[in-house]
Formats: sequence, structure tokens, C-alpha cells
Amino acid sequence: MEITNEKINDANLLIKGEFPKETIDAQVEKLAKEAGKQLKVDGFRKGKVPAHIVKKMYGEKLEQDAEGEIIREMLNKAYEEAGINPQEIIGEPMFKKYEKGEEKVEAEIQICLRPKFDVEGYQKAVPEYELPDVSDEEVEERIKALAEQAAPLVSLEEDRPLQEGDTAVFDFTGYLDGEPFEGGSAQDFELQIGSGQFIPGFEEQMIGMKKGETKRIKVTFPEDYQAPNLAGKETEFEITLKDIKVKSEPKIDDELAKTVTKKEEATLETLKEQVTEQIRTEKLSKLYNEELKPKLLEALVEAYEFDLPENIVEQEVDNLANQKAQSLSKEELEAIQGNAEKIEELRESVRDDAVRSVKATFIVDAVAKAEGVDVSDQEVSQALYYEALMAGQDPEALLKYYQKNNLFPAVKMGMIEDKLFTQLLDLDNAGKK
Repeated sequence: MEITNEKINDANLLIKGEFPKETIDAQVEKLAKEAGKQLKVDGFRKGKVPAHIVKKMYGEKLEQDAEGEIIREMLNKAYEEAGINPQEIIGEPMFKKYEKGEEKVEAEIQICLRPKFDVEGYQKAVPEYELPDVSDEEVEERIKALAEQAAPLVSLEEDRPLQEGDTAVFDFTGYLDGEPFEGGSAQDFELQIGSGQFIPGFEEQMIGMKKGETKRIKVTFPEDYQAPNLAGKETEFEITLKDIKVKSEPKIDDELAKTVTKKEEATLETLKEQVTEQIRTEKLSKLYNEELKPKLLEALVEAYEFDLPENIVEQEVDNLANQKAQSLSKEELEAIQGNAEKIEELRESVRDDAVRSVKATFIVDAVAKAEGVDVSDQEVSQALYYEALMAGQDPEALLKYYQKNNLFPAVKMGMIEDKLFTQLLDLDNAGKK
């Protein structure tokens, strides 16, 4: 077996191998003999199946296995000759050539290596920033909004009709074809007019009603309504308005602070401090996501030059091309489908972004190791669990989806990036600056 190593660059190596066809035949014979000791075939004692019978039954599979073992042997020898630690290899080897002639087999395989570079000096990429100011007016406005939310509903003393924004207390009965339908009635139901909680047209027709008034309205259920017997049907509702409630006058005092913070020792002053910190955190988060993070990432990418593993870049090109394709119109997609030239144009249009993305990933990974930043699998699971709860989704189902689609590594890398950047920017102590 003849093997040569051709260094493309620091991250990519081309391995060329050439071996006689007889090498595969000999390997097939060896595998057939080994299999014959395990197989049970009618007419032969177990473990005594001749090699030629095994080859007749499983010839194609044996040849594939033989070729696989020879290629593995070829790669291992190449790694040894090139002084490569298999742990440095990233991704799967890429076949550039595999030709089976009558006398010999020629193979060219490209392997990709994890980039090596010195991250010293990364601190210079960290941008300076000023802690966002929080004005008294912003704090007062936020507390006023909290007071309005916390203000209880009270019955309207003024004798006026129901209007948008009021909360109506009413009884109602729904009729389909003149008969009451199941689930279509309630007593003392409270509904904020204008909230859109009921089907279109219902709340609008209640506007103008007075306390004690009974009214019949007609509404048509949406075509996609969950109850098939009501979907798209015109119905009639009898409504009796029993009360009109409005928000009471908001009170900004220590009691509000206790209600909002759920702490008995809270005061208006401590609430102001809490709200101030909350607004500052929100502003800092906005500053981080919109300015600091992009600046830091851009500075890091510009600070280092190193070769990238081709297979990882191509994977990212495919990923970004697929994302871009999803945003194309039906006509644009039809123009691309089956057109190799157009598909390649699409891939090339995202190549620069793919290169920068892959480069950024390796830089963040290296700097994170230098800073001792890591994220455990448990932290990833907890973050996804919380995200599902906040979105009203089934946490277990979301976790299974991410596991099945191998999305954990991407989420983990994103969390490591944010944890690292937070540490580099010293955001956790920003409020103390």
C-alpha cells in the first residue's frame, strides 16, 4: 500500500493511497472465513460454512466491509506518518477520489483538523461602554404603570353605557338554530371589552349597553373554530348586562410596593430601587444584544487569521443556504430546483457569512477555554425547559425534539458565547460601576 500526505493548509490534509486489487480480494477472503465460523447455513454444520458459500451469499457486503477496513488502515498509517493525533481530526473524512481499476484502487481522502492559533491578546477586542442612565421620569412612569395594573376593579358609579376598556359582568346564552348549544352559556362572566377574548363581533355589539339591559346579538363563528358544530355557523346570543367595572384610581404607596414585590417589608422607596435596577438591566441587555455583542464578535474575528476546516465551512454554507432558501418566493424556489448552477450561486452568496460564522465559533471556543468558561449539559436542559414553560410549550417534548435533531451543541455554543461575553464585558458587575 502506497500512501502520501499532501498538506493543503494547517487545517486540511489530502491523503493519497494506492493499493492492489488483490488486497481487497484477500480481505474479502479473510472476512468470509471469519463469518463462516459464526453463520448457520442449511447443509453445513454451524461454524463450518465454506468461504466461497459465504461470498456467494454476502459478496457485496463483504466487499464493502473489506474496502472500509483497508481505508481505515490507510488513514491510520497516514495519521502516523503525518504525526496527527486522531483527536485533532474534526468532522468526517471527505472522499475526493475513489477509483477501482482492474489492477489497483486509487483513493484520495481529505481530512480536516481543528484549527490551532494563539488567542493571546483577546482582551484588546473588548469594547468600552458606559452604563445606561435611568431617569427619575422613567422610574415614575414604570411605577405608574404598575399601579394601574395593580388597581382593583370597582363597579362604575356613573350612569353611563358600556364602552371599550370597561369590564362587563353579564349572563349570556348562545343559540344555534333556535336551540341553546352546549358550552354556550355562563353567569356573572367578566369580560374586558376590546380584549378580543370573544369571537369577532361579540364585544363590539355589547358597547352601548346599560346595566340591567338584555340584548340579543348575532355572530358568526370562524371557519376554523375548534368546535366543528359551530365552525362557520351563525348563532344568536342573549346577553344581560349586570354590572360595569372600571379600574379604581391607582395608588402609589407602600401598599403598592408590597403588592408588586410580594414582600411585607417592601416600601415605595425599595420599589423605586428595584424598578431602577430593572430598567437598567433591560437597557443593558438591549445594549449588549444590539451593540456590544456584535462589536466584540466582529473585533475577535478581525483579530485572528487561521485556516478553517473545509468540511465544517461547507456544512455551514449548506445550513445558511437552506435558511436563505426558506425566505425565497415560490417562483424563486422553482427557478433554483434542479438547476445546479443556480444552487451553486445560492451557496456562494452565503459563503462569506459561513466562513465568518465558523471562524467565530472556533475563536469563541478557544477564548472560552482560556477564560475557564463552560456550560454543562444540565444547564442547557434547564434553559430549554424554562424557555418551553415561558412559551407555554411541553418542556419534555421540546427537550426530546432538540435531542432528536442534534440541536443541543448549537444551543450550548450560544450559551457559552453569552456567558463568555458577559464575563469579558463584566456585565454582572456593571450595576456596581
